[in-house]
Amino acid sequence: MAEARIDEVAANVFRIASDVPGFSFNQYLIAADEPLLWHTGQRMLHAATRAAIARVLDPATLRWIGFSHYEADECGAMAEFLAEAPNAQPLCGRIGALVNVNDADAKPARALADGETLDIGGARLSWYDTPHVPHGWDCGLIFDETRKLLFCGDLFTQGGNDHPPLVESDILGPSEAFRGPLDYFAHAPNTRANLERLAALQPETLACMHGSAWRGDGGALLRELAGRVG
Repeated sequence: MAEARIDEVAANVFRIASDVPGFSFNQYLIAADEPLLWHTGQRMLHAATRAAIARVLDPATLRWIGFSHYEADECGAMAEFLAEAPNAQPLCGRIGALVNVNDADAKPARALADGETLDIGGARLSWYDTPHVPHGWDCGLIFDETRKLLFCGDLFTQGGNDHPPLVESDILGPSEAFRGPLDYFAHAPNTRANLERLAALQPETLACMHGSAWRGDGGALLRELAGRVG
């Protein structure tokens, strides 16, 4: 695997981007008192992701390894990172901990309830349950209240690779073009309500898992997405 790119997209928040032909996978590192890696990437990305983290801090000092929902690109390298960081613990929602993590991993998860906030020293992270939005019963997202930054997982997935780390241009158009032929939304009855709830947070940065991170009026963009898929 080629070297992963790492760029600071908000104060002490780093996007780690690994490209494969036609697609990109982003992990996010918060360099806080209790450092957090959000998404691990697949096992094949572990070495590249670890090397990128090491450019900012010692990967062995990671305290939290979190993810939105149980999927290989979200947490495929969880075991590898837990083995390397003795004080690290999985971080996810209650459903993810119940049905997956506490059975699959050697360390029990820190399971966050809907609306619960975790202070990691330099970032206050609030978890929001978003079942089936865009997919997965266990799905949820975290909002960094300190920076008004939403780690939005698979929302606004942009196809292709070699994306700029942070943009202020349109990402809804490209993400909808990607979703068209391969719709990854579950289209559950509460989809629109969940997106409206996230929009009410008024995020100023969207940390997308695939493609560029985005800066602007995140509330307006989430409401526009709700109108497309709700």
